[in-house]
Amino acid sequence: MPQRSGVPGRNCPRCPRLVALRKTWRAQEPDWFNAPVDSFGPRDARLLIVGLAPGLRGANRTGRPFTGDYAGDLLYGTLKRLGFAAGNYAARADDGLTLVDCRITNAVRCVPPENKPTPEEIATCRPFLAATLKEMPRLAAVLALGRIAHESFVLACGARRADYPFGHGRVHHVGALALFDSYHCSRYNTNTGVLTPEMFRAVIANVRKHLEADRALAAAAPASRP
Repeated sequence: MPQRSGVPGRNCPRCPRLVALRKTWRAQEPDWFNAPVDSFGPRDARLLIVGLAPGLRGANRTGRPFTGDYAGDLLYGTLKRLGFAAGNYAARADDGLTLVDCRITNAVRCVPPENKPTPEEIATCRPFLAATLKEMPRLAAVLALGRIAHESFVLACGARRADYPFGHGRVHHVGALALFDSYHCSRYNTNTGVLTPEMFRAVIANVRKHLEADRALAAAAPASRP
């Protein structure tokens, strides 16, 4: 089976700094995943959540986005509460958790030093995000977790960043897609009060409301034809 264009190879050589970090952790922790992390969730989902990059001891260790660190606790707990996930999240890739009408990916697929990818690394990885968008035929909404994810998505769509400024709780329309913004659900943001669980739930509840309205509109469309 040919490799999907939205998935970097396990030994993707594109970003020398990230390759060097990957090799270091493969030597130190050979049982960890230590490779570009693929998207999680069904390709026919209507919602795509875009994060920043794998966490060192989170997705880089487990091989699944937002799995194994605090951000995953908040994200998956909120998704389950609002009907976008089913099963029990146990912070490991084989916990049986499934996503419902939702998919999760990252703007940068490899773990960066100090969780800070460079502008060049973000740009180099952007074609994988663009390919991920193209392979989702029912995509209707995107939730960007943080400014970098927001801007990378906008650029992947061929739009101008200046036309779509990031702001927590904002909703943009980029072509046919609704773009929802949230601060990243990192421990730092929640510990400092930048993002509270209630704020995060409100954004995802707004996404849910949008998708339900979109579904109702699509269902009513045939009845409105002459």
